[in-house]
Amino acid sequence: MESKESVNGDLREPESRNSDGHDSTTRPPALTRREQKQLWRKVDLRLMPTVAVMYLFSFMDRANIGNARLQGLVTQLDLTGNRYNIALTFIVIKKFRPSRWLSGITMLWGLITTLMGLVKNYPQLVAVRVCLGLAESGLGCGVFYLFTLWYPRNMIQTRLGIFWGGATLAGAFSGLLAYGISFMSGTVGLLGWSWIFIIEGLCTVVVGFVSLFILVDLPETATFLTPNERAYLINLKGTSSSLTPVAEHDLTPVGEEEQFELRQLKDALIDWQVWFQGFLNLFVALAVYGITLFLPFGFNTTISQLLTVPPYVVGTVTVISWGIWSDRIQIRSPFVFAGLSLCLIGFAINISDASIGVKYFGTFLIVAGGYSSIPALLAWISSNVVGHYKRGVSISIQVIMSNIGGVIVSNIYRTQDTPRYILGHGLELLFIGMGLILTPAVALTYMRINKKRDERMREAQEKGVKYVPDELRRLGDRAPDFRYTL
Repeated sequence: MESKESVNGDLREPESRNSDGHDSTTRPPALTRREQKQLWRKVDLRLMPTVAVMYLFSFMDRANIGNARLQGLVTQLDLTGNRYNIALTFIVIKKFRPSRWLSGITMLWGLITTLMGLVKNYPQLVAVRVCLGLAESGLGCGVFYLFTLWYPRNMIQTRLGIFWGGATLAGAFSGLLAYGISFMSGTVGLLGWSWIFIIEGLCTVVVGFVSLFILVDLPETATFLTPNERAYLINLKGTSSSLTPVAEHDLTPVGEEEQFELRQLKDALIDWQVWFQGFLNLFVALAVYGITLFLPFGFNTTISQLLTVPPYVVGTVTVISWGIWSDRIQIRSPFVFAGLSLCLIGFAINISDASIGVKYFGTFLIVAGGYSSIPALLAWISSNVVGHYKRGVSISIQVIMSNIGGVIVSNIYRTQDTPRYILGHGLELLFIGMGLILTPAVALTYMRINKKRDERMREAQEKGVKYVPDELRRLGDRAPDFRYTL
């Protein structure tokens, strides 16, 4: 047995390593830069269009209750008082499943959405919304987690941005589609709101069915890749330097089965960053969900539906461009802070006595800032949490916190507060302000920890000792050579 020595409480051993500090046995098969670009293009083409369209329809099916409201939902089902708000609060978080389940739950919630168009009273609406929450809750966190198994952390926000861009674009499509469907009002005795649910739900079923034949699971089962490309992904590792975006043990080898231990769940639940970023997700979600409830501005149905389109188109462009930019410079916090700042300005405008035109401009800021912050936050926590199970639990907590935001928002934007929504906008400003304080606090904490770890690594190098790879992997993001993404 090789001798080990303890420095600052960490196990280390002298080892024979390559000049770059990595064990040669863990190096992935060599791919040229051109081959790597071809590989990621293949992966993107098989993953991104499918999951983006799935999420687009998922978000449309969640947000279409706002469009249905404009087409007579409230009047016909007698959603007086807070009944409309209560129907929106039933969100159930289900444990996410591997990608092979995503197509199935897509078809399931599409069927439920279709049936929502046939409800006749308020209790039936609430019951169907509960079922919809059960079916939909596994998609977002399941796809987020799937991305972490395919992409290294220095590439993930671009992909999350494209994926989340589907949700942003859904805001535009939902308004356009609802406007077109409104002309069917009265067909076979059903009002426009019923046809919104029925047609959008059936479209979702089709998307889920088609995805059964397109969606891929994990790299080791990806038949569209060459054996060398699969081996490269399975063994993908980064470098172990504080100046590089990926630490050697940042990701367990892609697709590798990691034995579950209770400590992994405990590590996620007691990790400060999981909860701090969870609250940031809550604050951003309040803005994202809130905009869907007041954007129509009280105009007639046709104008209200069409007014929802431009802000979401601008938001989609912002989401994707910020994602590419963030991956390029490998920093997340400035984009979260910038997004929250745009939301703050947008809500401040809308709570004021400004003209409708100025308030409408404010909605562009809210949509662009809120929707762009979501993938930045998900990429941030995914980059800074190591281990399949800990990362999975951490992502699910972020989604739970976001959905709590949806519960809160659906009850603070009350019909009796139109058109200024003093209560809703005021609380939005409060929570966004808290987010603007918390974001730099988290980034500065990461910076301080990284600095301490730099000092510890220098001490270790001076003493001529190296960390034991197995111990580093067990320590995960608490390992001394791991550097948090700021």
